[in-house]
Amino acid sequence: MRALLSVHDKTGLVELARGLRELGWELVASGNTAEALRDAGVDHVQVAEVTGVPELLGGRVKTLHPRIHGGILADRSVPGHLADLEANGIEPIDLVVSNLYPFTATPSIETIDIGGVALLRAAAKNHAYVGVLTSPADYGPVLEELRARGTLSDDTRRRLARAAFAHSAAYDAAIVSWLDGDDPLPPTLHLTFERAELCRYGENPHQRGARYRSGRGWWDEAVQHGGPALSYLNYFDADAAWRLAHELASDASSRAAAVIAKHANPCGAAVADDLATAYGRALEGDPVSAFGGIVALAGEVTDEVAARVAEGPQADVVVARAYTPGAVERLTARRKATRLLAAPPPEEPGRQVRTLGASALVQDPDVLGGSTDGWTVATARAPSPQEWADLAVAWRLAARTTSNAVVVVRDGQAVGVGAGQQSRVAAAELAVGKAGARAAGAVGASDGFFPFPDGLEVLARAGVGAVVQPGGSVRDREVAAAADAAGMAMVLTGERHFRH
Repeated sequence: MRALLSVHDKTGLVELARGLRELGWELVASGNTAEALRDAGVDHVQVAEVTGVPELLGGRVKTLHPRIHGGILADRSVPGHLADLEANGIEPIDLVVSNLYPFTATPSIETIDIGGVALLRAAAKNHAYVGVLTSPADYGPVLEELRARGTLSDDTRRRLARAAFAHSAAYDAAIVSWLDGDDPLPPTLHLTFERAELCRYGENPHQRGARYRSGRGWWDEAVQHGGPALSYLNYFDADAAWRLAHELASDASSRAAAVIAKHANPCGAAVADDLATAYGRALEGDPVSAFGGIVALAGEVTDEVAARVAEGPQADVVVARAYTPGAVERLTARRKATRLLAAPPPEEPGRQVRTLGASALVQDPDVLGGSTDGWTVATARAPSPQEWADLAVAWRLAARTTSNAVVVVRDGQAVGVGAGQQSRVAAAELAVGKAGARAAGAVGASDGFFPFPDGLEVLARAGVGAVVQPGGSVRDREVAAAADAAGMAMVLTGERHFRH
């Protein structure tokens, strides 16, 4: 039996090579791989001895030769292939061990691998007879199987072939992305994701689901301290809540922020001087909707915070930056069905993709600035300092709430959220209905412009004193006149933030 070894990542190489030699395998190695084996005292033959040609072009050409690829690609069931091998003095190769130059870590022309990809594809194509190893994680299991049965099973070779094609596909996708540069909508889109973990179930219990990743993000660093496995919606909703909590905390500088979300929409949110107060005020926003929701706390959960959360409604997920030991014990004792996640801040969002059957919609992420600079006052009255602060919070919440959205905020606390309405008037009515008497003296935010004064008038009648909206309607002047008539302050951002 014969193995070809040509790897950039030398992890586990010597151990694999020694294991193969103990089983009587002949080893052929190229370049630096051969040097590593020589330094370790492992018998091998260099590729140049097999091909009769030295490495060329500074190492760009090493394994690209018929004596290598013929040995890999020969179909052992075809007499003509075997005759070609014999006529040309080519020996079969039964195992290929190769991984590629680290293009994703250091993208450049020189880290675009050619020979390695050709080896992987050749071995994977002929997996009926040839094994192919791309990951050091597979070295041990393959050695164990070879020791146990003398050869690799059909299932193992097929599994390894799939991994090799996936490896080369991801590699090519990274190269295409590099060549695309900053083009947000390139002519073709090549997305590569690896399965990170299975979900408990999909959007509904009869659906299957899994989380995939294209790189390492906050979910890969999150630690679950308690509760059952996460479902599809746990991931989806917790991600929305966690990102919003950090946005609010960032906007509020050193202040603490808490978000309670249902169906990826905030039903409660607040900024305060400490996390316990922020959670309490977030819960006050809509305690009924908070049941079975997601609690996101942008800070460390202490015993005091944990006590408040434990006394509150049942939460499906609590996610925070950290927990004190006592906080974990308190929450796991009181809320056994609650999943406790300790997580780092979320990574910046990337390109957004939504599938439509055989089509996909692609867009840039919706990024909001953390400043009110550039906002313009469209009414005779300008907002007070407290109204300006609340308008910034309300605008952030409206942008992260399903359209059409209207949000009412008072003293850094969301008191009414109208989400996902077909009519902006209905969204406003829902928001002030939830706010009740708390709407008096509060501020409002609309994620899209008011096409008519009627939506703003709903807020005015409830006592809302200031409102922020994008503007851009042909009736902006009518809406501003309605605000003036009600004594309201109205600010235009010039930028819409729909979320579907």
